[in-house]
Amino acid sequence: LARLDRFAALLAEENERQNLVAKPTIQHLWQRHIADSAQLLAHVPRETLESRGAWLDLGTGAGLPGLVIAILRPEWDVRLVESRRIRVDWLERARSDLDLRQCRVVGSKLEAVESVPARVISARAFAPLERLIDLSARFSTERTLWLLPKGRSAAQELNQLPESTRKLFHVEQSLTDPEAGIIVGHLNRERMSHKSGN
Repeated sequence: LARLDRFAALLAEENERQNLVAKPTIQHLWQRHIADSAQLLAHVPRETLESRGAWLDLGTGAGLPGLVIAILRPEWDVRLVESRRIRVDWLERARSDLDLRQCRVVGSKLEAVESVPARVISARAFAPLERLIDLSARFSTERTLWLLPKGRSAAQELNQLPESTRKLFHVEQSLTDPEAGIIVGHLNRERMSHKSGN
């Protein structure tokens, strides 16, 4: 809790310099951002915890949900992927300040990130769902868990996927916003390769 308090203070302070989160949400920081990120852990089953690989948080921006996950599970390999230099610099400072030794900031466009098998792939506000899957499928194995908070557009975005991909995911209701959803599922990279070859 002390680390989460410190993260909240760092985020609010930095938000005065760069727009990490919408300013009106700062007064509801714990619910809108910290609890909203932390709830993803409730969807991680034991077999995922026991599998190898990193937690990849794509387009992490303010470190949401990645930094919150790294604070709550400091022993995990959490990688924060972010291409904007000003945000990368802040993430590095926050990671150091919070003493998150297993957390790594990957300052690069996703397309240039080395292909590694992921334990979990998360992305909070990174890209439309179909593009996100196309860009990220190379990190996915049959054991990789996808956790994609999509707000109020979750069901709509899922319904726009081809049926072969859509049936691998489902929407869970957010605990912090009754109108928001989290897209959860497993995506086999081989199926994606087969699909793209058709």
